[in-house]
Amino acid sequence: MDELLGNYLAVVIFIGVALAIAMVLTIAPFLVAMRNPDPEKVSAYECGFNAFDDARMQFDVRFYLVSILFIIFDLEVAFLFPWAAAFPKMSDYGFWAMIVFLGVLTIGFIYEWKKGALEWD
Repeated sequence: MDELLGNYLAVVIFIGVALAIAMVLTIAPFLVAMRNPDPEKVSAYECGFNAFDDARMQFDVRFYLVSILFIIFDLEVAFLFPWAAAFPKMSDYGFWAMIVFLGVLTIGFIYEWKKGALEWD
């Protein structure tokens, strides 16, 4: 019976640590939250324009372009982690498939850079 409990000790420790982290992360915002928020600090900044303006107003397309570029390169990193983990057992086909994938993304990045899509002037 002690051997069985010893096998599950790591699981019990993991659950305990997870519960402790969950409790800390639940309580921490109440301790570190702003007491006197500045209107500029609590204003909308995620969408690139104020949320309560005219629906027909002009907005800057650069925000959407940068967000799309972020998604593209974020997906590249998401594919790189499993590829790097499986690299020692990978065949030549898997290696060259990823090299082609990275090459296409690199060409796209260079194209965006040359066209000025990453400039905020």
